[in-house]
Order: sequence, then structure tokens, then C-alpha cells
Amino acid sequence: MLFDLPDDDVLYAALIARDPAYDGFAFVGVKSTGIFCRLTCPARKPKRENSVFYSSMVSAMEAGYRPCRRCRPLMQGGEKDPLVLKLLTALEAEPDRKWSEEDVQAMRVDPSTVRRAFKRQFGITFLEMARLRRMGKGVDALTGGNTVIEAQLDASYESGSGFRAAISRQIGLNPSQARKHLFLKADWLDTPIGSMLAVASRDALYLLEFIDRPALLNEIERLKQLTSSEIIFGRTAPVDQVERELAAYFTGHSPAFHTPLAEFGSVFTRKVWDALRAIPLGELRSYSSLAADIGQASASRAVARANGANQISILIPCHRVIGADGSLTGYGGGLWRKRWLIEHERRMALSQ
Repeated sequence: MLFDLPDDDVLYAALIARDPAYDGFAFVGVKSTGIFCRLTCPARKPKRENSVFYSSMVSAMEAGYRPCRRCRPLMQGGEKDPLVLKLLTALEAEPDRKWSEEDVQAMRVDPSTVRRAFKRQFGITFLEMARLRRMGKGVDALTGGNTVIEAQLDASYESGSGFRAAISRQIGLNPSQARKHLFLKADWLDTPIGSMLAVASRDALYLLEFIDRPALLNEIERLKQLTSSEIIFGRTAPVDQVERELAAYFTGHSPAFHTPLAEFGSVFTRKVWDALRAIPLGELRSYSSLAADIGQASASRAVARANGANQISILIPCHRVIGADGSLTGYGGGLWRKRWLIEHERRMALSQ
């Protein structure tokens, strides 16, 4: 069985390494304290002889262990960092504000702690995120037909020259050019297995990838070239929709996705993507069997290339393809996430 728990020595090594591959699927009971934790818990690690492993929270609690207060194993997918949540809530309440470190300090939080927390979760600082939010609003105003001065005021810039310079740095165009340019909107989505970047127009989702995917920057550049567009930070209806659907998916309530997708690629590539979406929840395919599914049994290598070209993770479930020998093959978001997604879907399918 691919997802049977390994022996305790392997699990203890995963505990020491805080390996996220087992997050939610294996738990450790600590004999000396009477608590149980996720393997990714940041608390000091117990000795090997004090560690006992369980495949579920229920079995750990039945053995008399209490849930850890640091890693909160009873929380589905864990909790968002309270500090990050506090700052994001403040930003959403005042997106036009010119945030500064003094503003952050006024909220009784340490700016350096905030910087580290945001860099860890999003790859940029809180102040950088706030600046991009304001810039996105200004570009929105320009592309909506507003004058440059109106867009400048919408973005809360007091200086016209400062606004023009900021627009040029951000998108490589001056404000007059920006009024005639096509823009896609990008925003971060939080999931139990890492933050994702979603890029969409007003009508369709163009990209959905984990932000630590090595090829993400190349994918974004390719998307900009294919669409002759620029990408700014902001929200559109498809991003809001996929956020709701991902929340239902990760909590196990619904595996269905209805967000409209803007797909690129050849007829063959789109055929492969359609075949991926036709794989039933909880089932897997090899590249050769997927090639057979589309009536081109000899095209397994071409199928693998089309699978790798997918830039809408989870919704086009390329994680459901494994090697012919049953092994987990390459996945841009990381093999540990592939295993997590497969096991999550297996459990969802069993519960239906």
C-alpha cells in the first residue's frame, strides 16, 4: 500500500526533519508530556524512546494523549499565523493607506517579526504587499478610463511624478500607455500545504501555482507573452471563486471546481488536460494509460510533456498521474505535495 505508515524509525526521522509530507497523516504522542503533535510541530523534539506514532488524531486521543497547543493538530490544515492574519485584516480594511513601519509599530507588533512572517508565507514583506495593493488600484483606474491624475489619487499618491515613476517600475509602461494595455490580476491564496499564486482576468483563471514552484517566474513571463498583457496585484471574480472552491476542497467538503479556465496550448495539450480532469477522484493514471484514454497509446512521452505544461494546479489534476511502476514521478509543486494531494483525495473518495 502506497500510503501505509512507514516504520517508527522513518517517522522519527521525519519528526526531527519536520517533514511536511506526513502532515495530517501521522501524529506523534509524547510519553513524557502526555500530548500529541503534528510531525511538523515547532516544539522541542522528544527523545526516541518517548515517541509513539499514530495514523490519526482519534487513535492518539484514544490512547490518552492531549492535543498540543503549539501545532494545534485538531485544527483542519492548521491555523494561519495570527500576526499575518492581523496585518492582512488591517490591510483589507485600509487598502489605500500608505503603510509604514511606524504604522506597524502602532499596532503593537514588532516590524522585524512582521517582515519575517510575511517573507516566510508570501515571499515579500507586508510593506511591499501594501505598496503593490495601492499600485494595483491605480492601474485599475487607468485601465478603467480614468485620467492619470484620477488614477494617481485613487492610488493615494500625492506626487504625480512619484506615481508615474512607480507605474513605470511596476509594469514597465508609463501611465498613458497603461490606459490602453491589458492587465491580469494576481493574488495569493492560503492553503494547508502552502500559499498559491492565482492569476486571472475578469472572466477566467489563467494560472494557479504554489509560490515556491521553481518554474513559477518562467511561467509568469510566458503567460505575459502569450496574452500580451501585464500582471498586477488585485482581485477578480475568478480568483474569489477559486478561493472558495479550494477551501471546500481542502476541508474535504467538495472536490468540484467550476471556476472558468483560460487554457493555452495545442489541441493535443488541451486534450490531455481534459483527460486529466476526467480522472475520477481518488484514482490514479500512468502516462501510458492516460495516452490510451485519449486514443493515442504510443504518445506517452508527449502526454508527459503536456502534463508538465499545466499551469493550473489542482483544478487540472496533473498530480493524479504516476509512473507505470506505481512510483510518484516529478511534480513542480514538490513530491511531498503530490503525495499529500493523492492521499487527501483518496480519503475524500472513501468518505463519499
